[in-house]
Amino acid sequence: MINHRKHTNSAPQVNVTARLAVVAALMYSATCGTPAYATSQSGFVGTVLWHGPFGDIDLKTKSDTFDLKLKTNGDSDLYVIRNAIAVDGTSGWHTHPGPSLVTVTMGEITVYDASVCAPHRFGVGETFVDDGDHVHLIRNDSGAVAETGAVQLIPRGATRRIDAPQPNNCPASLH
Repeated sequence: MINHRKHTNSAPQVNVTARLAVVAALMYSATCGTPAYATSQSGFVGTVLWHGPFGDIDLKTKSDTFDLKLKTNGDSDLYVIRNAIAVDGTSGWHTHPGPSLVTVTMGEITVYDASVCAPHRFGVGETFVDDGDHVHLIRNDSGAVAETGAVQLIPRGATRRIDAPQPNNCPASLH
C-alpha cells in the first residue's frame, strides 16, 4: 500500500553542494581502494571430530623427562579436527584465534607462512605447531591424498578459521 499523505521534513536542510561532495567522496573511496579478497579453499575439507568447552585452565605437570604448563584466562573451546586434502588441494590463506597442534596422518603437505612464503614440507608422522597468530596456507602438492589431525584451543565462541587475503609478498600461484 502506498501512503499518499504528504510528509514534512523537520530536519535542517543541508546544502546541495555538501551533499554532492559526500556522494562523490563515497563513490571515489568505493572505486579507488584495492579490495582485499579472501582466498578460498579447494579440495580441503575440515571435519570437527570432537569439541569440548573448558573454563579457565591452569595445568602444570612435571616428571624427569616432561614439563608442561598450560594456562588460559577465560573460557575456551577445544577442537579435534580431521583435514582431508585432495591432490592439488589448498586450505586457502587463513589464520586461527589460538594454537593448533598438527600431525600429518596420510601423505605429505606443504605449509607456507605469509611472512616468508617458503615451503615447509611435512610427511606422515611429522608434526608442527601453528601458534595461531599468523596467516598461512596448506597445500597438497604430493600427487596423493593427504590428511592431517589437529587439536585446537581457542577462545570460547570464536570462529576456528579466519579467512585471509592473498599476501602481497607471495606469488599468486599460492592460493
